[in-house]
Amino acid sequence: MNRDLYIDFAKGLATLSIIFIHTAFWSGQFYIIPEVRVFSLVFDVALFYALSGITSGSNIEKTLYRLLKLQITYMIFVTLLFFLDYLFKIFGLTFFSLEWLQSFYSTFGSKYSATSISTAPQWQNLGNWYLHEYSNADTFPVVMGSFWYLKVYFILTVFGVLILKFFPKHVNWFIGICIALTLLFNIFPEYYPTGQVGYVAFYMAVFLIGNRMRGKKIPVKMIPVLYALVTAALVWMFWYFGDEIFFKINKKKFPPQTAYIIWTFFSLTTLFVLYNRLKITKENFVTHIGKNAIFFYFGQGISSSLVYFLVVPMKEMMPWWALMVIIYIINIMLAFIIATGLKKFDAFGWRILEFLRKKTAQ
Repeated sequence: MNRDLYIDFAKGLATLSIIFIHTAFWSGQFYIIPEVRVFSLVFDVALFYALSGITSGSNIEKTLYRLLKLQITYMIFVTLLFFLDYLFKIFGLTFFSLEWLQSFYSTFGSKYSATSISTAPQWQNLGNWYLHEYSNADTFPVVMGSFWYLKVYFILTVFGVLILKFFPKHVNWFIGICIALTLLFNIFPEYYPTGQVGYVAFYMAVFLIGNRMRGKKIPVKMIPVLYALVTAALVWMFWYFGDEIFFKINKKKFPPQTAYIIWTFFSLTTLFVLYNRLKITKENFVTHIGKNAIFFYFGQGISSSLVYFLVVPMKEMMPWWALMVIIYIINIMLAFIIATGLKKFDAFGWRILEFLRKKTAQ
C-alpha cells in the first residue's frame, strides 16, 4: 500500500508548529509579546493524537510492537541526554566552578534553576525517565518540559487499540463517553481528577474521531457548517469567560479545559477538512520531518534549550518580531541537525542491543 504523504505532511507541519510553540513559550518568555505566544497554540499536540487515530488499526500485536520500539528508542535517547547533562556538569565543575555553572543555568530563568549539580551521577533521574517520570534535565530543560505528550500517547494508544479490537461496533459509544467525561470534568471542575484521566478523556475522543475519519472525506457542503460551528464556539468562549481568557489558554492546556479544548477546534477541523482532499504527491522537507517526527520531537527539546543562549544577548539588539523569526529559523535548523544525529545514534543503540541479544542467547 502506498504511503499517504498527507499524513507525513500534516505531521511535519504539526512538528514545525511545536517548534514554534517552544520557541515562543520557553526562550520567547524574554521578548515575544503574549498575543503571539497564545496564537502559537492554534496548531498544537491535539493534531498528533488525531493523526495517530487515523493511522491506527485494531492489530494489538502490531501496535504493542510499535510502542515497544518507541519505548526503546526513547530510552536510548534519554540515556544519551543523561550522560550529556552529567558530563557537562563535570566539565563545568572541573574547569570552572559551581558559581559558573549556576550562572550558566540562570540563563533559563529562575523557574528552571538547576537542582542537582553534583560530581556524582544522579542515577535515580535516569531510572525515573525510563519510567516516564520527567524530572528536569538541567542542561536541556525544554526536553522534559515537552515529554508529557509521550506518556499520554502511550496510554492513549494502548486503550485505543483495545477499543478498536474488542469493541469495533461501539467506537461511537466510547467517543460519546469520552466527550461526556470531558464535559463533566469542565462543568464541575471540583470533580476534575488529577493525573492522566483528564488528558486521556479528551485526547481519546480526538484519537477515536480520527480513526472514524480514516479513508473518508468531509463533504464540501459540510465545510462551511463546521467552520461556522467553530466560530460560534470561539464567540461563546469569549462571551462567557471574557476577553482575559485569551491570555489563559496555555494554563487551560494542563490538563485540557474548556477554553483550550475550544481553541483546538480550528486546527482539528482544518486537519479533517484537508484529509483526502489535499494531495501531496512528492516528498519534501515537511514530509521528511513528518516521517521522522519522533526524532524531531526529541531534537527540538535540545535545540529549544540551546537557543536561550542566543536570545539573551540578542534581545536588546533588534525588534522582537525580527528576533523571533531569526530564532525560529535557527531552532528549525538546529532541530534538523540534532534529529539527524539522534536517528544515527538510535541505530547505533539498536545495534548494541542486537549484539547483546546474540551474546546472551549463546
